[in-house]
Amino acid sequence: MTKEVFEGRVISSGFSTGDMMVIGDWDKSPFGPFTDLMWAKPDGTKVLIAPAQEIADYVSSMYSFEEVVVAPLEISRGKRSIEVNCNLGRTAMSWGWSLPLPFRRPLWFIANIEAPFARILFGTKTHGATRNGRKEWYHVRGLSRLISAEIEIEGRASDQMTGSTPGACFGFSNPPRMPLSVRVDSHIAKAES
Repeated sequence: MTKEVFEGRVISSGFSTGDMMVIGDWDKSPFGPFTDLMWAKPDGTKVLIAPAQEIADYVSSMYSFEEVVVAPLEISRGKRSIEVNCNLGRTAMSWGWSLPLPFRRPLWFIANIEAPFARILFGTKTHGATRNGRKEWYHVRGLSRLISAEIEIEGRASDQMTGSTPGACFGFSNPPRMPLSVRVDSHIAKAES
């Protein structure tokens, strides 16, 4: 089976405003390095903010959004922090010490053995089918608790972190129920031509 692999970090938090923000910060991907935002508004509207149309088309074919916005993203990274600014607003998140999972696990292990632990501990799934029917596996390589998070968007602002919001399921898995920074490789079965 041929796969497309995205290597990077997913950082997510809910906020006291009712917003949920998920930052995908990808070091390696079929599109090269890029960062995108998945944002759930307080009313449950799910928005993708992507830096290029090609990325927006790819991501929105696999996950569910009511709105897709293509906009330049200005990224500032620290050793354990990231800030993303765009014309809709900004978000910044920082995290602490990482619990590494350095050994590689086969995809069958991720789908069958890790799955119950991810569901119980974090309320997430490690394997599932995308909106367009492709199989995806999340190979977690490290976990860090967020120590701070901020959002300024649509006139709302908060630095009060919360767990994931009920309307923040963009695909087959919810974001973690606690604010986390996750070092992850996403393996996606290639579409059949």
